[in-house]
Amino acid sequence: MAMPYESIGRTAQKSRTRGALVAAARELLAAGLTPKVEDAAHRAGISRTTAYRYFPNQRSLLLAAQPTISPDSLLPPDAPTDARARLDVLMTAFARYNFTWEPQLRAALRLSLEPATDQPVLRRGRAIGWIAEALAPLRDTHPHVDVGRLATAIRSATGLETLVWLVDIAGYSREQATDTVKRTARALLDAAVDGR
Repeated sequence: MAMPYESIGRTAQKSRTRGALVAAARELLAAGLTPKVEDAAHRAGISRTTAYRYFPNQRSLLLAAQPTISPDSLLPPDAPTDARARLDVLMTAFARYNFTWEPQLRAALRLSLEPATDQPVLRRGRAIGWIAEALAPLRDTHPHVDVGRLATAIRSATGLETLVWLVDIAGYSREQATDTVKRTARALLDAAVDGR
């Protein structure tokens, strides 16, 4: 969220300063830290006072450091037409997306667990749309299946939270965790198609 400070005066310089702070925050996240504004300022070689003009708090900094890609779809252009095959392709891509952006997503998850009603939302829920797109053929082949509800159920059991638990607690490799979420998604799809 751009601050009014950034929209007046030397906007090109201010844009570079903001970019340097975001890049520093991403580097710190990649190192396993959850940076505060002053941490990003120090890393970027920018004064704390200046940094707080751009990011008044840690949440706003971490929001800016979230993944900059927000694809409309995780399915390739040549995705299969069968819902089960599409879901497999999607879940592989979804796990890859989560592992690629893991430091940023873990930080967002950590902060989303803290009460802060006056702060910006860190998690946007893109995955339900991605899953619903993969399941779209069910609307024709199995009209009794509520695709939106099924997509929400699959997301609840296969997202970053699940991957974090599988890797950190269960001790799974990333490949094993990916396979587990794919199997879980398939099981939920099969249960919905069978009317269970």
